[in-house]
Amino acid sequence: MYKLLIRPLLFCFDPEKVHYFTFSMIRTAFKIPGVAALSRSLYKVEDKRLEREVFGLKFKNPVGLAAGFDKDAKLYRELSDFGFGFIEIGTLTPKPQEGNPKKRLFRLPADNALINRMGFNNGGVFEAVERLKKNKNVLIGGNIGKNKLTENQNASADYDICFDALFDHVDYFVVNVSSPNTPNLRALQEKEPLTQLLLSLQNKNLLKASPKPILLKIAPDLTDEQLLDIIDIVNTTKIAGVIATNTTISREGLMSENKKEVGGLSGKPLTQRSTEIIRFLTQKSNNSFPVIGVGGIHSAEDAIEKLEAGASLVQLYTGFIYEGPALVKQINRKILSKLSQ
Repeated sequence: MYKLLIRPLLFCFDPEKVHYFTFSMIRTAFKIPGVAALSRSLYKVEDKRLEREVFGLKFKNPVGLAAGFDKDAKLYRELSDFGFGFIEIGTLTPKPQEGNPKKRLFRLPADNALINRMGFNNGGVFEAVERLKKNKNVLIGGNIGKNKLTENQNASADYDICFDALFDHVDYFVVNVSSPNTPNLRALQEKEPLTQLLLSLQNKNLLKASPKPILLKIAPDLTDEQLLDIIDIVNTTKIAGVIATNTTISREGLMSENKKEVGGLSGKPLTQRSTEIIRFLTQKSNNSFPVIGVGGIHSAEDAIEKLEAGASLVQLYTGFIYEGPALVKQINRKILSKLSQ
């Protein structure tokens, strides 16, 4: 029903406006008694064989929602009822910021893709914390970044603020230095500044009575040499793992009219590259840390391919928009069918 009726209607309108409209509709619908239970019955797959223990956390299933969809933790409880095993909120920054000028989100239907140049638009970490205080049983990842006006030499302070504010309210952290939409942010992926940033956070983390897993989200545009540096950095800083990958600045092979829009590309064109990076990281590191696979998952087969390449968990974003919530159920059922073979 989603692909035949709902998606064609939603795709008639501006994608960012549709995003906020959809959020409003879901929130309103879930206030009606029985809607949450109906959603769980339609989309949730309950089976002990789907459970995964990764970096010390127990996931009910390995399919999560990637950061960027519920930036401000406004809908994590409702979204979890679509069958996700975990929800990643953010990217959050210390201070609220509007992000880049609109129009800044573009559909590429011929490519099953999106281009965004949102620019870490969010209401700030402290506003999100107030919503997260109401969380009861949703496993939450907190994706953190720096404010646009914060110079790179002061970036560590921004990440520290977000880390401290979120610590009691999320289950794991993701350090985002790979978005192409904040000026100079990707320069923090270079070996020396990234090592220092992660060591600073990890040192703060290890002072806690119960440290939280810290992960690094990387770009798909890194070279093999840079990926080897990432492996070295993870092992040096002893963070919990890597999320591969964020959006790409590549436009290779695109067919849609607005393919030249500036921003990060997500969706089907990323499928192969993100899987290659997962395989590279797991093989070259001898599986020394977990990898969460994200990028171009538009079918159950895409998810299985990433898991077989070495991913411990997977996340959806653009595929969730194009394929609808049934995709979560399809992936979990496919995993179970593979286990039964």
